[in-house]
Amino acid sequence: MSFNKITEQSSNYSHLEKMSILQLLTNINKEDQTIAHAVEKSIPSLNQLINEIVKRMKIGGRLFYIGAGTSGRLGILDASECPPTFGVSHNLVIGIIAGGDVAIRKAVEFAEDSNTQAWEDLQKYQITEIDTVIGIAASGTTPYVISGLQKCNEHTILTGCITCNEGSPLGKIAKHPIEVVVGPEFVTGSSRMKAGTAQKMILNMISTCTMIQLGRIKDNKMVDMQLSNNKLVDRGTKMLMEELNIAEEIATQLLSKYKNVRTAIQNYTNEHR
Repeated sequence: MSFNKITEQSSNYSHLEKMSILQLLTNINKEDQTIAHAVEKSIPSLNQLINEIVKRMKIGGRLFYIGAGTSGRLGILDASECPPTFGVSHNLVIGIIAGGDVAIRKAVEFAEDSNTQAWEDLQKYQITEIDTVIGIAASGTTPYVISGLQKCNEHTILTGCITCNEGSPLGKIAKHPIEVVVGPEFVTGSSRMKAGTAQKMILNMISTCTMIQLGRIKDNKMVDMQLSNNKLVDRGTKMLMEELNIAEEIATQLLSKYKNVRTAIQNYTNEHR
C-alpha cells in the first residue's frame, strides 16, 4: 500500500539554477527555520521513548542506531560522540550503517535494499531484550531498517524510529515512532537537508537526555568527558576551579593526577571535608 511521501514532494522553489548565491542562501535558511518547530511536535513521543531507553540502560542495556546512507551516518556520528562527551564505553551506544563501515564515506549500491542484513549486523553484537534499536530513515521505507526493526519486535527488543513521513511502513513497525514532518526539501528529494537536520536534532535529544538521566552530567558540565586534547584539558581545569573554588595550579595538578573531572572533584571533596 502506497502512502504520501512528503520527503519526495516537489520543492516549493523553482528554477534554483537562476537564483543568485544570496537568494539560495536566504531561501535555504528560510526553510531551515521551520525544522525546530517540526521537532517540537515530537517531544511527547520522544519523552515516552527515552523513558523506556533509560529503564533498559540502567539494567545494562545498550542503544543501537541502524540506518542507510545519510541516516546511517547520522546515527554513527551520534554514537561516536557519546564516549568522548560522556565518558561511556564505545559499546554502550552503537551506530550501524547498511553496507558496513565503508558506507560511511562512500555509497554502497543496493545495501539499503537488503531484508536480512540488518538483523545479521545486530546479531554480531549479541543483542538482547534489554537493548533498544532505533531505525533511522527519512523516507520511512528503507528495507534494511524496516526488516531490522521487524526482527527486533519478534525478539521483544524495544524499537523506535526517526522518520520524516507520517504513516510510513517504518513508523507502523516501530513501537515508538518519532515522525518529524519537515515538508519538501529545497532541492527536491534531497533528504540530507531539512530531514537530515531534523534527524540530527532528534539524535542529539535522545543521547543527551539519556546520558543526563544516567548521571553522566553534573549540574550542566561534562564531568566525565575524555580529556583527549588541550582544549578539553583546559575546559576540565576551569570546571575544577569553578566547582571547588581553587586556584588554576591546584586544578591542573588534580586533573593530571586523576585524569577525570568527576573523580578529581570526588577525591578533593573527600580529602577536604
